[in-house]
Amino acid sequence: MAARPPPPNSRPPAGKPHTGKQLGVSLNRALSKLGLCSRTQTELLIAEGRVRVGGKVVRNAALRVDLNRDRIVVDDRPVVAERKVYLILNKPRGLVTTRDDPQQRDTVYACLGGLDLPFVSPVGRLDKASEGLLLMTNDTQFANRLMDPASHLPKTYHVQIGTVPDAAMLERLRAGVTIDGETLTTNAIELLRSGGRTAWLEIVLDEGRNRHIRRLLAAHDIEVLRLIRIAIGRLPLGDLAKGTARHLTPEELALLAG
Repeated sequence: MAARPPPPNSRPPAGKPHTGKQLGVSLNRALSKLGLCSRTQTELLIAEGRVRVGGKVVRNAALRVDLNRDRIVVDDRPVVAERKVYLILNKPRGLVTTRDDPQQRDTVYACLGGLDLPFVSPVGRLDKASEGLLLMTNDTQFANRLMDPASHLPKTYHVQIGTVPDAAMLERLRAGVTIDGETLTTNAIELLRSGGRTAWLEIVLDEGRNRHIRRLLAAHDIEVLRLIRIAIGRLPLGDLAKGTARHLTPEELALLAG
């Protein structure tokens, strides 16, 4: 007798890939979303056979799992979602915005000492030479919403440059520039103050292309001496000491909500 087809809405056994429409998320991403560790680190755990789904060891990081149904165990301990954490950090110059750096450079995670935290990730990046406001969280939906270009969330920077711009130069900067087919524009550029051979600009972006401000200024032969992010949306950096981090308040989270 031919085997009867599975009833509607049935699910494949745990530990086997779903067929047809892709359901859930990949196992390595699921572990990261649950706040266990970075996605790279989860891949190592999976490859070492330390992860079980539905009681079976899984070595396929791409296995689709359902966080609402599948029981995931790492080193014989069930993995449950960590509490949601939202941090504001005043990044100093010289740190890279990553968890594990192949070149063994100091990272922003050095600023989190003393805080009892699950695994958190930066929301976007600031390059090694840049400073200022950096958000970190284990809430991937929150992070994705803030980084989505469609949100047009403005980010405000104070930039010290090695020249004193005249009105014509400011207009050229406001007009933007195209480099290798990529157009770099700003929402606003204003002269804050100048003195001697340097000046400070306030630059507002609603997108975050790689080294956006530095490349824009370099296209006009303008040297960047310091670059500090002082606000994301309506959330200011405030007087948070450089190199320190703290939890966002409910009021501050509301500033990022809309």
